[in-house]
Amino acid sequence: MGRFSPFVLVFLLFVASSSYEAKVVEVNVICKETQNPSFCSSLLNSRPCGTGADLVSLAQYTIDVVRSNVTNSITLIKSLIAQSANDSKASAHYKLCLEFFSSDACALGSVEDTEKRLKEGDYQGVNLGASAVWTSVDSCISGDAPSPSEPPYPDHSLLPKYASVIEQVVQIILSISILLLHN
Repeated sequence: MGRFSPFVLVFLLFVASSSYEAKVVEVNVICKETQNPSFCSSLLNSRPCGTGADLVSLAQYTIDVVRSNVTNSITLIKSLIAQSANDSKASAHYKLCLEFFSSDACALGSVEDTEKRLKEGDYQGVNLGASAVWTSVDSCISGDAPSPSEPPYPDHSLLPKYASVIEQVVQIILSISILLLHN
């Protein structure tokens, strides 16, 4: 059995710890890249663990927030489907939105994929997954018109507001993923 000198052990510990060093960035650096820095700052500073967290922890937190928002939106959409039974256009719109939000290939599935990519350290995958969430939500709100000449459904429910919050949280995830890629 070989013996290691204390200097070799210290060196090995230093190398091992430096390779796992957390990437910490100020909240304002993350938020200045979003369309609504005030919303971003409020959300990130409201973390139960406080401020000054590393980027991976902040990404996980925002993924948890967006998952909760998507899940709440699905609940709202199911309620809107039930309420719109006598309005075929509204019903069709909300049923399509339910697919955009709840199917494995759309918003909720993309949130799960984003989290998986984060855990794997695949920050490009985090970016792509978050972008897919955004696309799914946007497709529900503005991109589901049956033909290019027909405008999107004029939705006066709370769904567009819910979608806006999801899109703002996704912007934060995108900003964090870019920082993770470049650090």
